[in-house]
Amino acid sequence: MQVWAVTYDQSEIPEQLFQSSLLLVDPSAQARIKRYYHREDACRTLIGRLMPRILLKERGVERDAMAFGATDAGKPYITTKGLDPPLAYNVTHDQGVVAMAFGNGHLGPPAYTIGVDVMKVHIPPRTTFLSFVDSVGSQLTAREHDTLLVDVAEDEALRRFFWIWTMKEAYTKALGLGLGFDFCRIEYDAVSDTLTIDGQIPKGWQFVKFQLTHDGALYQGVAARLVGGHGTEISNISQQRLSHYSAACFVKRAIKELK
Repeated sequence: MQVWAVTYDQSEIPEQLFQSSLLLVDPSAQARIKRYYHREDACRTLIGRLMPRILLKERGVERDAMAFGATDAGKPYITTKGLDPPLAYNVTHDQGVVAMAFGNGHLGPPAYTIGVDVMKVHIPPRTTFLSFVDSVGSQLTAREHDTLLVDVAEDEALRRFFWIWTMKEAYTKALGLGLGFDFCRIEYDAVSDTLTIDGQIPKGWQFVKFQLTHDGALYQGVAARLVGGHGTEISNISQQRLSHYSAACFVKRAIKELK
């Protein structure tokens, strides 16, 4: 499993570059992107649409042959014919980062194989850490509460929280369930680096944790993938499997490769 991360700054994508890259996605995606009121939302969505297309181009697929579908819950997946092995991917974004996890999707329908989540490590202004945790307390287990509220520095507790939350998000996104899954069924101990679902270690899953900085802020993310087998692997992603691009460079690459 690999992860691409694109860091976004609105000033990086001038109007001409935006309009040129917009033509690289299908008409329905163009219409959706144009409806966004805020330019940053439009640019993030456009980058998220370009990512799997560049991935397919790397696999030798021409733009006209690229095909995508979506689950009933709205999760997009690749339906391009002739891919062997099939490709699975998932895209997410938060604030100034757009991330895509991808890999072999041979163990099941590609839409239900990979999930990814990334979040900026911060709490809202004029909010204490305790009130922040309380606001989502119903989605945390007792053990997760304990690892957050023990006598540790607030910065460390905050990092633990976002590892917990992105782990839960990545797993449910891989399942294609999103908000339809009770987060309390998932328990991630950020201290011992262990994960259970309904009290049991899930079988056949790989989780990779990654982090990066953008504009002085730390972002943490987790990618989850169904790989088969009897155990679960949790690790930090290697440098070779995390590719980091600026938005301008990524969009220019898309125009060059997909035109």
